[in-house]
Formats: sequence, C-alpha cells, structure tokens
Amino acid sequence: MIIIRKVAELLDFVEHQKEQGNAIGLVPTMGALHAGHLSLVERAVSENPCVIASVFVNPTQFNNPTDLATYPRKEEDDFRLLAQAGVTAVFAPEVDEMYPGGPEAQPRHEFDLGTAAEVMEGKFRPGHFQGVAQVVSLLFRLCRPTRAYFGEKDFQQIAVIRNMIKTEGIDVDIVACPIKRADDGLALSSRNALLTPEQREVAPEIHKALEYSVGYAREHSVRATHDTVVERIDAVPHMKVEYFEIVDARTLLPVEEWEESPWIVGCITVYCGEVRLIDNITYKKEI
Repeated sequence: MIIIRKVAELLDFVEHQKEQGNAIGLVPTMGALHAGHLSLVERAVSENPCVIASVFVNPTQFNNPTDLATYPRKEEDDFRLLAQAGVTAVFAPEVDEMYPGGPEAQPRHEFDLGTAAEVMEGKFRPGHFQGVAQVVSLLFRLCRPTRAYFGEKDFQQIAVIRNMIKTEGIDVDIVACPIKRADDGLALSSRNALLTPEQREVAPEIHKALEYSVGYAREHSVRATHDTVVERIDAVPHMKVEYFEIVDARTLLPVEEWEESPWIVGCITVYCGEVRLIDNITYKKEI
C-alpha cells in the first residue's frame, strides 16, 4: 500500500491505473477506522483491482467547532488496518492540500442536493451536506472511481450523494453497504470511542428500541410508532433523542401512513451524553 499526501501525486497514480485499464474503488473515510469501515474496504477490494481509501477529517461538513476538534484521529492505526485489508493506496492530505488557502478561501459552489438534504440532518446541522458534497465531489474528480462505497448507517448521506452526482454529472456507481454492528447491536461509529463506559453500556438501547418498533408498527400507526421509540430511548439514563423521523426512503420526506410508500425507513439521532449517535431501521421494503 502506498500513502499519498499530495493531490498531484494522486492524479499521477490515478492516471497510471486508468492507463492499465483498472477499475478503481473508492472508500471515503474520516479515519478512526472500525469494522464498519473495513467491511466497505473488503467489498471494494473484492470488486476492484485498485482500491483507494481516503483518510481526511473534512472541516467543511462540521457546523459545530467542538465536534471537529474532538473527532477521533488515529492515522497510524488507520494505515495499518487499510494495508492489512488490501487497499492499494491511501490518500491522506492536509487541509491546505484539499483547500489551498483554507476552506474559507474556496470559491463557493452551492450544490443542488434536493429535498433529501433539507430534512433531518440538514435541518439540525445547517450546511453539513453542502460540506459533504464539496469534499465528496472533489474526491470523485481526483480519484475518478468506478465505484464508491458508503455505509447505510449514513442513510441520508447516501441519498444526498446520489442527488449530487446526478446534478453534477459525475459518472460513478454508488455502492451502499449494510450497517455493521457490535455484538450488542450498537451501530459502529468512530464517535463510539468518545463514549464513557456508562454511556457505552446504554447506547445499544437505540437499536433495541428501533428493533422493537418494527413489530410494534405492524399493529400501530406511524405516529404511535414514532412516539414509542422516542419515549423508550428518552427514558434511558444519558440518552436524549434529537430527532426521529419515519420517512419515504427515496425522498426522505416524512410519511403519515404506512400505505404512503413501498419503502419506509426510520432515521434517528440520539445524544448519549455529549456524543451524537445516528442509526436507522427499515419498516417496509416492497420493491
């Protein structure tokens, strides 16, 4: 595995791979890798002769400076795990390499991300998805991947990125990969490392409440299902639901009746202490 720090070096590497006729798989990450990331890498390695993983904590997608400052960084461990997983190259630039002169000096481009970027995370984290689109579109243009791999834990992000590549005319296949969970059901996340032992003990209650609600939903309304999830989680020490939305999986707009859509997903964000955790669950998929 080679480690690339400079954009010019990355462009040369990609051009060489294209000359060889190699399909490129891209796994964008912000580092602090866990088994969820590595499941994406394994899928990419199995489907592409060349795999590039990025390790870059992107400042433009953080609307909370504290969240950016406390985001876990474990570069040496990340490189070791990526090498073991069979990655061809890791792109790990400094901020000034991605954004010469700093993020604030970059020409402002407003991406057309559709209504999927305006709800849930878009509502509670203003500007977040514009920042995501900025860095992901840049990675796509630099790496020219055949396929790019994202985890379904970030369900809304995948929908937004699909909208972005359509409006920006970027030719890449977005591969959505299943959520990887700990044995107790907690969705794996780099932020889990920030949980105290007491918080880590109760954090699996998020998934437990979502799982319970799938059976509950068979005999109850959308509103009742929503309310029971929020009530169950808010009753747990250290836990507070920021939002829980039951939505059409394609538009991400809320539904009021189970009959409104053939594909319905519940998306949730919970504060466990000061740590913000996200998860989702499918209620209905008839396609």
